[in-house]
Amino acid sequence: MVLVTICAWFVLASVVSGGSDSSPSPPPQVTDLVQEFSYKVIPWNMGFPCSSTKNIYLQTGRFIQKNVISTGLVIYKDQCVIIMPRLREGVPITLGTFSLSSKESKPTILPYPCWSLQEEGNPEALQNVVDIVIDRTDTIWVLDTGICNTLQQPIKRAPPKIVGINAKTTQVVKTIDLSKFITPESLLQCILVDIDERGNYFAYISDAGCGALIVYDIFNNQGYRVVLPKSIVSESPNKDILYTLLIRKHSGNLVYFKYLNSKRIFYIKTSYLQKGQVSGAVVDVGPTPLCENMVPLGTDNGAAIFFRCKGGSDIYIWNTQTCLKEDNFLLVQKGDECRLATQVVPGYKRLMWVMESNIHDYVSNKAGCLGASVLVHPLIKSVE
Repeated sequence: MVLVTICAWFVLASVVSGGSDSSPSPPPQVTDLVQEFSYKVIPWNMGFPCSSTKNIYLQTGRFIQKNVISTGLVIYKDQCVIIMPRLREGVPITLGTFSLSSKESKPTILPYPCWSLQEEGNPEALQNVVDIVIDRTDTIWVLDTGICNTLQQPIKRAPPKIVGINAKTTQVVKTIDLSKFITPESLLQCILVDIDERGNYFAYISDAGCGALIVYDIFNNQGYRVVLPKSIVSESPNKDILYTLLIRKHSGNLVYFKYLNSKRIFYIKTSYLQKGQVSGAVVDVGPTPLCENMVPLGTDNGAAIFFRCKGGSDIYIWNTQTCLKEDNFLLVQKGDECRLATQVVPGYKRLMWVMESNIHDYVSNKAGCLGASVLVHPLIKSVE
């Protein structure tokens, strides 16, 4: 990681492991970054095909602005692809995109990759995208649970699936049905995609409800469930959110994972996951200092993890090659009381980007008539 200090501010620039550009260009002035690259995606300016279509969606309740929120993103070149989970009714698209090079402060959200793939109730389309990643070959992978309106009256629209989209062409290149790997207790939440040294693709999906990871060999079209040790699942009896993070190291990639309400964080080598070997392979990194409930936000595509404390808005970074102790946590952004970060990713202008929102108000249905307030911007901090 590279820390660049400018006057009383600093910008966290991403150095992607294995990248070919060893001499990144100097970053622009931070004041320019704040003014030019802050995007408020509320009110939701949806890119409907025409005004008639928008009116139909509004009149029939298929678009209820206050029910729309974005919780995650990936960045390909200057395109920000965001997920909009169908947590409540009235979410017209569950996967959208806007340009980070646009000068609009409230950009138009276009369906990604197209309108036909957003139709709720069509099992061939996306129903409820809850997580998104982009791999090193520029393929975007989304996890679709198939269950809509999860904060109201859940409706199963389709089986859960993974959909791969070529970011260069925006064409769907792979659809994987996950039906055979779930149970009635399943809660699919996070997806990672790893590429081994032989070029084989593997997806890892967290199932918080069953305390398991689904491992899928994408090239060979086969998969299996890896049940986590009972001692780990017992750390979070409510089985809330099972976070996963892919840590890339020269000695071999690792999947770090933890339940939201667990005080401990664990990891397992991806080589063991790919072989279905879990017994004795899970490493207990230890209890998380600074805060009991660490909320992972993302990685730098290397060995660093970004996180915040549950209910807290400050963002920290931890290099996993150092010990898990507070002295090794670096504060990289002071937060505010209005928004909480939900994801941090590397991308455009070789910067780290953060998505923040009033998700705590949204979930408790206290966001008001306008609904969610979402902000996307470079990860920056004022030095005190």
